[in-house]
Amino acid sequence: MKIPSFIYGTAWKEGATADLVRTALSAGFNAIDTANQPRHYQEHLVGEALQSIFDGEIRRETLFLQTKFTPADGHDRRIPYDKKANLATQVEQSFANSLEHLHTDYVDSYLLHGPYSHAGLGKSDWEVWQAIEELCRSGKARMIGISNVSREQLEMLVAKAEIKPMIVQNRCFANQGWDREVREYCQSNDIIYEGFSLLTANTYLFQNSKIKKIAREKGMTIPQVIFRFALHVGILPLTGTTDKQHMKEDLKIFDYELTKEEVREIETAAE
Repeated sequence: MKIPSFIYGTAWKEGATADLVRTALSAGFNAIDTANQPRHYQEHLVGEALQSIFDGEIRRETLFLQTKFTPADGHDRRIPYDKKANLATQVEQSFANSLEHLHTDYVDSYLLHGPYSHAGLGKSDWEVWQAIEELCRSGKARMIGISNVSREQLEMLVAKAEIKPMIVQNRCFANQGWDREVREYCQSNDIIYEGFSLLTANTYLFQNSKIKKIAREKGMTIPQVIFRFALHVGILPLTGTTDKQHMKEDLKIFDYELTKEEVREIETAAE
């Protein structure tokens, strides 16, 4: 399935996860992002919602499912694999657990939640990436990628990987050019760039006079302006809103266009 242009993110939803996934799908989302990381995600509750929907309302092949392998230091005590096992086995165990949670025999996208190394890529990163490549070869992970990655790390991965990352997912800070360095590298290397925390990492922009003016003149909400801007600059946005009305509003961004000048004003709003 081709990746949709907007993804519903399920981090930090706790016990409300299943209901919110159902709400997002009923609002019109057809892409769900999660992770096998109980510290921040309830992947099994995503699956609970999907199971009820797969029973009749939605066919699996019409839904884009993305989940992640999280290294042990990204977990609390609830690690969904044997942390004493070798890294390839950890990936295999976590992935099998994800398929069970999500009631599916494949995922559309599987991401390394973040490199083991703070700078560069180390032995652990390469071992895990090779295990993820095997999942891609098997067809159980249709696309593979990495999250929370620097440009330097991404360049190293692209240069050496047998199967290059197809997706990058990073947090976007407006005062860092909306992750311009990584974003532009992705665009020049045919890598899909997903951006998260577009709103929560940039709440001060809700008071930005230029953005407020654009919203007012276009008849848009400020979140709609930011998400529409994201699409203009090559960011595939994630939203984690818990409000059904906001979900519907988010999906209406395709009804609007921004001028080149408006895009430039938003891109430089925090500079």
